[in-house]
Amino acid sequence: MRLWGSLSVLGLVFAALSFGIDQTFKWWMLHVVDIASREPIALLPVFDIVLAWNRGISYGWLSGGTSQGLLIAVALSISAGLWVWLAKVTRPVTAAAIGLILGGALANAFDRAVHGAVADFFSFHVGSFDWYIFNLADVAIVAGVALLVYESLREGRTR
Repeated sequence: MRLWGSLSVLGLVFAALSFGIDQTFKWWMLHVVDIASREPIALLPVFDIVLAWNRGISYGWLSGGTSQGLLIAVALSISAGLWVWLAKVTRPVTAAAIGLILGGALANAFDRAVHGAVADFFSFHVGSFDWYIFNLADVAIVAGVALLVYESLREGRTR
């Protein structure tokens, strides 16, 4: 099993950037903006900055009593699998995508370890419809998955 490949550095750079940007933004929102005492901050008629502590997974699923230690262990296991995959990739877009997912997953796991929950801030809403509240780590994960889907569709067309 290889743990380092020709594009591992690229994936690691994207992982470090997504982790660092997410954690810097969270620190800024919690300690400089003090969002907990100022929420919501309405930026647009359909977009607010709020503070929500997510103790579950996506959309707040499994938030009722699921151990944060278990969720951290799952995130670390998935991250290990992503690292092994990263060592084998041959396309830069795939390496960047895996790096985005890896950095986002580790950033949210870090939140769980430090705060006991994931800090989410972005709230989109239209009328009575509210989209789930998310953070930059979630954006990195979704962008990484979208890049993987794009790459797989592109690869399928070239065959």
